[in-house]
This record gives sequence, C-alpha cells and structure tokens, in this order.
Amino acid sequence: MKAFIIGAAGFVGGHLMDEMLRLGWTVGASKMPQETIAKDGVSVYDLDILNPAAISAVLSAFAPDYIVHLAAQSSVALSWKNPGLTIDVNIKGAVNVLEAVRALEKKPRVLLIGSGEQYGHIHLDECPVSEQTPMRPGNIYAATKACQDMLGKIYADAYDLDVMMVRAFNHVGPAQNPMFVVASFCKQIAEIEAGLCQPVLQVGNLSAKRDFTDVRDVVRAYTMLLERGRSGEVYNVGSGKAIAISELLEKIVALSSAQIAVQVDPSRLRPVDIPIIEADISRLQRDTGWKPAVPLEQTLGDTLCYWRKAVQQ
Repeated sequence: MKAFIIGAAGFVGGHLMDEMLRLGWTVGASKMPQETIAKDGVSVYDLDILNPAAISAVLSAFAPDYIVHLAAQSSVALSWKNPGLTIDVNIKGAVNVLEAVRALEKKPRVLLIGSGEQYGHIHLDECPVSEQTPMRPGNIYAATKACQDMLGKIYADAYDLDVMMVRAFNHVGPAQNPMFVVASFCKQIAEIEAGLCQPVLQVGNLSAKRDFTDVRDVVRAYTMLLERGRSGEVYNVGSGKAIAISELLEKIVALSSAQIAVQVDPSRLRPVDIPIIEADISRLQRDTGWKPAVPLEQTLGDTLCYWRKAVQQ
C-alpha cells in the first residue's frame, strides 16, 4: 500500500511514519519548507496546504492509496491567541485537501484527523461520549475541527469520496511539544533534575479530566482504520478512561526523586476549560479490533526519559 501523510513533521507524524514503515507500506510525507523530516524510506515533499495547486501536484505525483490529513494548528491555547490562523489552516486547508482528492483520477481513502475537543461542553450523563453525542465546541480550535468533520461528511456523501473522520482524544508520548500538558510536566521535571531551573513546577488547571492515550497506540488505530474502517464514518480514538490532570501530575512527579513544588501559572489557564472529556471507543473496536496496548505508566516514563535526554543536549 502507498500511504501519504499530510503534515508529517510533527509529533504524531513521526510515530505514524514509523508504524506505516513497520507495516511495510510505501510512505510519502509532506512538511512545511522550514520543517525537517529525517526518516529513511520516506519520500518527503514540501507542501503548504493553503496552496491548492501545490496539494494537487504532490498528490498526483505520489498517487497514494491512503491519505492521513494531520496538518493542523492543534494548540487550543494558540487558537485563542490566533483564531484567524487556526481557521485558515484547519478549515481552508481541509477544503483544499478534499478538493485536490476530488480532482484525482485515482481516488485514495482519506482519514481526516479531528479531536475529542470537538464535543466541548459535555454533560455528565453523556460520558463516555459516543460519536452520536452532540458537538458543542468550547474553544476555537474545537470549532474548526468540528467544521472539518462536517466538511468531510459532506464530501463523502456529495462526491462519493472514501473519507473517514477521526475524533482523537489526548494523545501523549515521547517527542511531544511541551505546549501540551504531559510533555510540559516532563520537560519541567527534567530541567529541575538537571539543575537548570528552580524546583517549582508551573501548572494550569489541574481539576480537568481528560482521556489520554499513548501516541503509539493512536497511530496504530489510524492504520487499522485505513485498512478496516467504514467510509463516511466518524470514529473516536482514545483510551476510554478519563484521568484528572492532578492525578497525572502525581504519577509523573512520583517518577522523580527531586523535591518539587507546584505553582499555578495564570498564563496557562484557558478562557474556557471543559471539566471532563472521555471517549466511547466501542465503534472503533467493533470495526477494527483495536484496543490500547501501552500502559499509562509506561507512556509517562518514556516521555520523562525522552525529556531527560533532550535537556542534556
């Protein structure tokens, strides 16, 4: 199989390329010109998804059987600060990709990657949230991903494109950007252990509960959906269990022998924060047989080890 990842230079893209190569697929990947992908066996293209002609040229040249659309402005915090960029990349970029696919002679199967954030203001009696749960986006990033979802369904129905939509809940692991909570905690602890900063861990809202899955399990779900998922369908990808950020922090701090104080940083608090998000993953499991395989404790340990090495470089 020939698989192409749009926006592969980030955290998930690196792990997804590894999984596809492990499966023996022929892999192509795109990045922004200023980004770097150093992965043996992958054909790499520079691509700006806000340039429709460039998308068409790259996809025509590679002729994939599968496309995973990862390119996104994926930070909730940044979406509040720069809503225009978030809308351009996440909505206009998705339309550009779908239009390019529609124009191809050989139509590939497309996986549009969205977020569990799309569900937004979840009522307590709606947890765990299924794909039928109404979307009530609580932030700008979530709203753009909800729009991408709806566009994907429209293109699947109106143009008979083989498109599936994913609502991926929080995924974590080695090499994640420290703007995200687990990577932030691990990086700060690694810096404290190395004597690079004061032993004070800066945190945001610790009461929120989120559904965390190891990124290596997440990308395995993506490849299984490409092989076995149903066209036009929406799939939650998560662990099926929510955990409070405070408990997550306790688990990470317990992995260190350093004496660490915790301090709330007002700049890390969001204008609106959803109290709990937890996935119902029964549809994904029914259609693909997928289940999470990496324990949370291993994920946290691997992530902390990654940052211990990174801060020493």
